[in-house]
Amino acid sequence: MSEPRVPGGGDDDVELPCGETRPLSVFDLGMREYDCACGATHGVVTDVNPPERFLPEFLVATLREAVETTSEEMPEFGTPHLMGIVLEEFPERVTAVDASENPDMGYSMLWVTEFDSRRLHEIIVELVIELMEHAISHADDTAAMTNFEEQMLEFDVDEFVEQYRAERDLDADDVYI
Repeated sequence: MSEPRVPGGGDDDVELPCGETRPLSVFDLGMREYDCACGATHGVVTDVNPPERFLPEFLVATLREAVETTSEEMPEFGTPHLMGIVLEEFPERVTAVDASENPDMGYSMLWVTEFDSRRLHEIIVELVIELMEHAISHADDTAAMTNFEEQMLEFDVDEFVEQYRAERDLDADDVYI
């Protein structure tokens, strides 16, 4: 597989979660995975990827309504927030790169994970479910909590991710921005 390059792209080194180092210019906008020299396939996400890459539009709309952000740079819930949750849970397994000083890249933030893109997708869904469960537990509505817990007993993350990726046609070679 050829490694894409950005004309004039920065040569800042990115240390991957596996310890390998690659130039920032290796990671382009359309990349979803990176086949590394270490033998692993790393999931790749940029801040320009919409959160709908991982979650259905209705859920993203609900999260945007429910989650208050305090950042002027990111006034609404989006991919940086999802990746922040992943980074918080797995700090040793995610590399976050601020690429805002390199306008040639086309993105401001890059995340490269130890996980491949499918496993990363599963992790994001699992963590969002945990956040939803936590939020419902603070609602002081035992019926809502019971209903949510019953629905989650029937919810299969693997099956959801499989169906969602099939519907969105999210193969590793596809560009999804």
